[in-house]
Amino acid sequence: MRFTLSVPVFVGQVAVVLFGFAFGAETPDLRAALTKGRLEVWADGQSFTSYKFHQTQKYPYFWPVNGALSGTSVTTETSTPYPHHHSLFFGCDRVNGANYWQESNARGQILSMGPKLLVDSGAYILFTDQCVWKQPGKEPVFEDSRCFLIHAPDKNLRVIDVTFRLKALTDVQILRTNHALFSARMAPELSVKSGGTLINAAGKTSEKGTFGEPSSWCDYYGTREGMTEGLAILQAPSNPWYPSRWFTRDYGFFSPTPMWWLDDGRLDIPEGKVITLTYRVLVHSGDIKAANVAGLFAQYATVFPNAKGSASVHDLVKKGPAAKELLRQLLASARRAVQNSR
Repeated sequence: MRFTLSVPVFVGQVAVVLFGFAFGAETPDLRAALTKGRLEVWADGQSFTSYKFHQTQKYPYFWPVNGALSGTSVTTETSTPYPHHHSLFFGCDRVNGANYWQESNARGQILSMGPKLLVDSGAYILFTDQCVWKQPGKEPVFEDSRCFLIHAPDKNLRVIDVTFRLKALTDVQILRTNHALFSARMAPELSVKSGGTLINAAGKTSEKGTFGEPSSWCDYYGTREGMTEGLAILQAPSNPWYPSRWFTRDYGFFSPTPMWWLDDGRLDIPEGKVITLTYRVLVHSGDIKAANVAGLFAQYATVFPNAKGSASVHDLVKKGPAAKELLRQLLASARRAVQNSR
């Protein structure tokens, strides 16, 4: 089953006006399809990413996450050190004594119930997934509802908008951990150790400058085979803990997470409480200035401006004018920043 929110769909080779912005030949045409254990996304016929969700996995994750210039993933599916970091992913350790981060599914697993592909072609891709956090033979501790909007404002930029909604199915206690929440592990050749750049919104660089620093975003990029590409994670201002501190590493890992700096060393979540976390991922060509990461965040921040707001990417699946307006804002915010940088 799929729907289109009653908005125009365009083809990349024909200029079409969508929400007041002209999209033409430079705007990739997107397509998605579900296969066994993965949801694949293409831009102008070239692979962009796959959302992998097979139930043998520790957790669902995106891989590859291909740069538009190279056609090669800017993230790694597994690398030393810490081969349990899988590309672009969401998880957490020390949850009621279980581990939803490192290997061994017996210690805890985030199980996908199977994505629902709602919009499979055109200007954007939209899909949802429902997951449960559980150990074998035990009742789940979290129900995890996630929604993804993928779009491409121009030929050099891919965008993944995502919201995770975690509902506690029992009283949950998370102990202080450096293994927590939304994270990316860059390809080794793009890491700081290989000459790449890790930079936050204040212009601080590398693990030394960014570790533990609150920041609305971080960008990680590098050059390989003469092509500069990277990935940035932007936090929505509506998130709890915004702007979160960052756990960063020069070998290629970075994550906005408060879990290493918890008061009293723990976070208690009562049964029934819902935590909503919203992010924008930029997969960009060029360095931070060429990609206009600061400008892209400034536009994105206008969509979720209220630190206590409840709006999220999940609202796109609802019917009515509010869903259409949120879709317009999400697509237009990225497109406007691209146009302003030209």
